[in-house]
Amino acid sequence: MTVAKPPLSSLIKEEPPLSIEHYSENLTKNVRHKLDLLLKRINKRHDFNGAVLVAKNEKILYSNQIGIADFKKKAPLKKESVFQLASVSKQFTAAAIMLLNERKKVRLTDTVNRYFPDFPFKNVTIKNLLNHTAGLPKYFWVAEHKWLKEKAPTNSEMMTFLESSDVQRYFKSGRNFDYSNTGYFVLASIVEKVSGTSFSSFLKSNIFEPLQMKHSYVYSFENDSIKEDQLDGYRLHRGWRHLKIKGTVNDAIVGDKNVYTTAEDLFKWTHGLNTGRLLTKESLALMYSKGETIYGREVPYGFGFRIDTKREKSIYHHGKWNGFSTGLTKYLEDDLVVIVLEHTSYNATKSLTKK
Repeated sequence: MTVAKPPLSSLIKEEPPLSIEHYSENLTKNVRHKLDLLLKRINKRHDFNGAVLVAKNEKILYSNQIGIADFKKKAPLKKESVFQLASVSKQFTAAAIMLLNERKKVRLTDTVNRYFPDFPFKNVTIKNLLNHTAGLPKYFWVAEHKWLKEKAPTNSEMMTFLESSDVQRYFKSGRNFDYSNTGYFVLASIVEKVSGTSFSSFLKSNIFEPLQMKHSYVYSFENDSIKEDQLDGYRLHRGWRHLKIKGTVNDAIVGDKNVYTTAEDLFKWTHGLNTGRLLTKESLALMYSKGETIYGREVPYGFGFRIDTKREKSIYHHGKWNGFSTGLTKYLEDDLVVIVLEHTSYNATKSLTKK
C-alpha cells in the first residue's frame, strides 16, 4: 500500500505560538513622544500617510500610524491598514526559494532551464537571479511594448511570452550586477512550478501562517479580489488633491512586488526570520551575504536584501511602486529594526529611517 505524501505547500515546521514582545510604556515614554512629534511633522509638512515601527533586541519599541487611508471617504489609517510592500516583497520570494532549497527541491546552482526548458536566456542559475547577476531584460518594458492583450499578464503568461520574444539580455549571467525585477518574478515562477501551487498559496502556507501574519497576502491585479483594509496608492495632484493610482499591465505579476502586509506583520516576518522560526542559520547566512560576479567583484546584495557592511552595518531594502514607499532596515550593531510603510508617494523613506 502506498502512502500519499503531503503537498509540498504544507510541509511547515511545527512551532509554538509566536509571541511578540513590547517594551513597557514607562520605559518608552520619551521615545514615543519624540517619534509621535516626528510623525505629526512629516504628515503636515511632507504629506506622509503611513506607519512606522521601531524594534530593539527583537522587542517593539514604537508602533504607530498617521494620516488617511481612503481620501474619498476621509477614513484614517489604522493598525490593520494593509500596505503594498513593493520591492520589499523580494525577501519573501528569496525565503520561499531557500525553503525549497532546504527541502532539496531546488539547488542554487540549478539553471532556470531545468524548470522552464524553453526559457530563452541560457545558463542563468537560481543564485544569479537571487543576487541580480542574471543580466535579464526588463519585463516591464516587454509588457508595456510587446504585450497586446487587454488583461495584464500573470507570471506563467509572461514566462511563456518571453520564450517567443526577441528581446535581448543585457549581459551573460554572472558578469555584472544589475538590479532586476525580472529575476524575482522568474524566481516566484520557479516556486510555483516546483511546489505545484500558486506563489500566493505557497507564501500563505509556509510563511504567513507559521508566523501568524494574519493581515498578509499576495495580491495580483485583475486576478484577486480587494481585501478588507487593503490600501490604494495615491499621488498628489497640484499640491493638494490625492489621486488614486490605477493598476497597470505590470501589476498582475508577483514575486518582485505585490506582497501586502501591515507594519506589525512585517515585524513578525523579520523577527521570525532572525530567530530561526523559518530557515536554518546556514540559509539565513546565505541570504545576508554579499554576492559576487564570476570575476570576483563583490555585489552589495544578498538574497532579497541589500547589504551595507561599511557605513551603518545594516541589512535593508526599500520599495517604491504605484504610490507606495516602503522600507525595512535592520541595523546589526544595535540590533535595531526600523519599518516605514507609506501610500501617498512619499519620497524620503531613507532619510526618515535614519531620523
